[in-house]
Amino acid sequence: MSELPIIALTPGEPAGVGPDIAVRLAQQPPAVALVLIADPAVLEQRARQLRLPFAAREWNGRQAAVAGIYLLPVKTERPVTPGRLDTANARYVLATLKTAVAGCLNGEFDALVTGPVHKGVINDAGIAFTGHTEFLAEQSRAPQPVMMLACPGLRVALATIHLPLAAVPRAITRERLTAVIEVLHRDLRDRFGIADPRILVCGLNPHAGESGHLGREEIEVIEPAIRSLAATGMRLRGPVPADTAFIPAQLADTDAVLAMYHDQGLPVLKHRDFAHAVNITLGLPFVRTSVDHGTALELAGTGRADVSSLVAAVEMAFTLVNKSNRQD
Repeated sequence: MSELPIIALTPGEPAGVGPDIAVRLAQQPPAVALVLIADPAVLEQRARQLRLPFAAREWNGRQAAVAGIYLLPVKTERPVTPGRLDTANARYVLATLKTAVAGCLNGEFDALVTGPVHKGVINDAGIAFTGHTEFLAEQSRAPQPVMMLACPGLRVALATIHLPLAAVPRAITRERLTAVIEVLHRDLRDRFGIADPRILVCGLNPHAGESGHLGREEIEVIEPAIRSLAATGMRLRGPVPADTAFIPAQLADTDAVLAMYHDQGLPVLKHRDFAHAVNITLGLPFVRTSVDHGTALELAGTGRADVSSLVAAVEMAFTLVNKSNRQD
């Protein structure tokens, strides 16, 4: 990697706030080469609506990069109206992601930061899509992606991601849990620079199953996985009842909490610091961070979209790239 990090940014759904926050970020560019992979017309239109200047250099490859904002054009299929979804532009969203992933895999970019996408409109366009995490893993052939959100003082990873709640117990197998913890442990060490990560593992059921009276997943799946991995030297605790996993006494000796499903852990983190929370995909062959919010269609083009999470996502990508480089 060159001394100057080169970070790709995909604004996401063009009718949402992704273009707004990309334009706002460009007003105070970070000390990196930030390559916006997007339709120039969308960004320029949104800048006019926000009454903000917008200028970006054409991206010609990392050999010519200096700090600043660059643009790698990908065209939408149809003109964009802020706040109004259009299935015709679903493939544009995926095209920006594919371009970014290809650049990360071939060394053109050091990291990827993503804006919010709208899963519904992509599926309505006839394209099966469950989320960024799964799509990026498929594109990069990563066998076990792990979703983790982080804000100052708290990291929460997920054993399962975008599943209906009824499907979660079946998805939590010993094999899956083992693979997820191994990825979480490795990336905390290699990407975050934590030499001996301390991981707190939540139970699935209330009271962590109450000794089997409220469910047997803890006894039959979670505890055996923890014991097996702890025997290799990992510092694991659990399964801990989720309702007490996030109290200060527990977190004081924890580098990351592993929740069993999406809404078990993420509401706590977002309540703690929604504006500065960052979504990080572990287990990929490159650094990927994202905003922790949705497309907020009602705010697109209004000037009321908060850029804080995008700023935090770029800063986190910068930090992880530098730490990963020092580990090499």
